[in-house]
Formats: sequence, C-alpha cells, structure tokens
Amino acid sequence: MTDSRPLPTGSVAVLIPCYNEEVTIGKVIDDFHRVLPGAEVWVYDNNSSDATASVAREHGAHVRHEPRQGKGNAVRQMLRDIDADCYLMVDGDDTYPAEAAPKLVRPVLAGHADHVVGDRLSNGTYGEENKRQFHGFGNGLVRWLIKMLYGFDYADVMTGYRAMSRPFARTYPVLSPGFEIETELSIHAVDKRWRIKQIPIEYRDRPEGSESKLNTVSDGLKVLRMIASLFKDYRPLPFFMLLAILFLVVCLALGLPVVAEFGKTGLVERFPTAFLAMGFGILSALFVAVGLILDTEVKASRRIWELECIRVFEEDRIKRARNHKAGIKADVSLVC
Repeated sequence: MTDSRPLPTGSVAVLIPCYNEEVTIGKVIDDFHRVLPGAEVWVYDNNSSDATASVAREHGAHVRHEPRQGKGNAVRQMLRDIDADCYLMVDGDDTYPAEAAPKLVRPVLAGHADHVVGDRLSNGTYGEENKRQFHGFGNGLVRWLIKMLYGFDYADVMTGYRAMSRPFARTYPVLSPGFEIETELSIHAVDKRWRIKQIPIEYRDRPEGSESKLNTVSDGLKVLRMIASLFKDYRPLPFFMLLAILFLVVCLALGLPVVAEFGKTGLVERFPTAFLAMGFGILSALFVAVGLILDTEVKASRRIWELECIRVFEEDRIKRARNHKAGIKADVSLVC
C-alpha cells in the first residue's frame, strides 16, 4: 500500500543500474514516476545488448551509459554524477514495489536515518516468491557472518532496495565492481555507525521473460571474499588476532611435545619440528604486531573520515536551508 502522507521537503533521485532489462524497465520507471512524482529517475545502462536504454528514454528516465561491467561500477558512477537529498537505489527487474518507496525515503528526508534497507525476508514474501533455493541460504549465511563479525543483526543483507542520505552517499567509497555492492553497503553502514533503519517490503519474483543475472555460486563466493576483505580493512586487529591465535595453536601443537621430550631426556632430537614450531610462533607474534599497527592506522583514517563527514553534513545543512528559503520566497510570490 502506498504511503499517501506528504513527504518532507528534499530532492529524491531514483537510481536504477540496468543490464538487459528491456522487458521490465519501462514499467519500473512508470511506477516510480507515479509514486514519487517529484523524483528524478536515472537509468545507467551497463552494456545492455537489448533495448533497455531506448525503452528507458521513452518512459522519461535520464539515461547514461556505464561501460565498466558490473552493478557496483554503475552505482559508483551514479553516486559521483548525481546530486540529491535522498538516493533511492532499486533494481530494474520489477521485483521491488514502487509503492514502498515513500516508506524508504521518508526517514532519510526527515533526517531520522542515513541508510534505509528494504527488508524482503521478515514478512516471508521472498521465500514465497523466489524460486532460487540457494539465494535464501546465501543471504542467511551473509547475515550470520555480519552479525558475528560486526554485531549488527540485518534482517536482509542482499536486498537491492535501499535509500541513502546525501552525506552517506557522498562519503561512501564504492569498492565492489559487481553484485557484492549490497554486502559492502551493509557493512559500511554498520562499521561507520550510520543511522540504519530496516523497513519490511513486499517482494515479487521476476515476471515472465525476465532472467536473473546473478550466478549463485560465483557471485556468492565474491560476496564472501568481500566480507573477508572488508573485515581485514575495517577491523584489522581482530582479523590478525584470529590469524595469530591460529598460528599460535599450530606452534604449541608442534612445540609442546618437543619441550616435553627435552624435559625428560635433556635432548632435542627433532630439530626440524622445533624450528617449524618456532617459525609459527614468530609468525603469530608478527600478526599481532601487524594488527596493532594497522588498527592505529585505521583509527587515524576514521578520524579523517569523520571530519569529512562533518564537512559534508554542513554542506547538506546549508543546501537544505537555501532550498527551504527559496521555497518560502516562491510561496510568498504566489500569494502576492
């Protein structure tokens, strides 16, 4: 059901990265123009071999071409090119209802959230509609990993329906080239302590004739690799401490029998084992040192990032104040 309440003031940009969505893109654009009549709809065509771009133009969207293949590459360029108070990211496959858009953008425009996640799982519609069994399993695995590593319980990590504030978008470094972008967004929002809101939405499977571009196995492995990489980059101390503990366990497993033997006989007969154990022990100590050094570097980078956020928030505040003032002047002129 569409939220009919008037939205807080602010510009909304609907971002639709597309690859071969000729069958559905026209309806998606029409739906968002109907539900968010004041929003600008942007379609970034990612080397489609069908008529996606021309159909999008016919339905009134701003269309640009992104030559670097991958959803992450398209989103990165969108956030660089487009300026708005709220960015609403959605797929072009007509699986996400435009009617839920007001519920997603409202907390951002009202200043109550920076990252709003459209949750497909809580109400069960994803499980009912999605015919790809391992997608739900993969989503659950990624959710569990993020909860274990970052302590935040996402209801739905892999959803492509999200709203972002201008400061969030302007300070978000997109690293993912492909479908890992949703996982990266989720982890970035938690790690940088952005205000996150999760809103249940209805989900529907792709219509007849529309095909998914997601490969469950290869894209799933990319997502897991992305989680490990971001864990190392964002939280190096616990990452390298885990490696240090692992190498220490191997060191003790190899070295304790040698030490016990030396205690009984006064001799070290297994020199290769002793040297190997010593090597693992040294590597364990090195991992601790590396973790401490990188943790200090990450904290320094975080301070710089926080200062950049303050600057962007100030720009956003000034921009909103000017828009509000211009709106008041326009209302006064109409009255006069």
